[in-house]
Amino acid sequence: MNGLARVCWITAPLYAVLEMVFGIYMSASGDHTLSPAHGHLNLLGWVTIALYGAFYTLVPEAAASRLAKLQVLIAQLGVIVIVPGIVFAISGTGEGLAKAGSVLILLSALLFLVIVVRGTGRSAAGA
Repeated sequence: MNGLARVCWITAPLYAVLEMVFGIYMSASGDHTLSPAHGHLNLLGWVTIALYGAFYTLVPEAAASRLAKLQVLIAQLGVIVIVPGIVFAISGTGEGLAKAGSVLILLSALLFLVIVVRGTGRSAAGA
């Protein structure tokens, strides 16, 4: 397994464990105010990063590019920034981090789109 896929496969379940603990905390407290942050940690951290890992496992030549490494770095930063940003936005202490995290997540998704088109274009042409 290539290094980039490994990073994704290690961090995705880490995000899953964190979101599960977060969910259990909300359930135990009876306060679900922060459920949007929980949902974003689940979908962006666990699911999306795992999908990136799956792609980079299946298309290892795509993972070798500097663009792919940048894409995963931006995705990871996006998750780390957006989740507390949503917490801050919900608590009324500012939306700056949530906005910055959103931009990072979008940029990462756009880069991934480019990588997928390039990576699948080559394999489809060779088939």
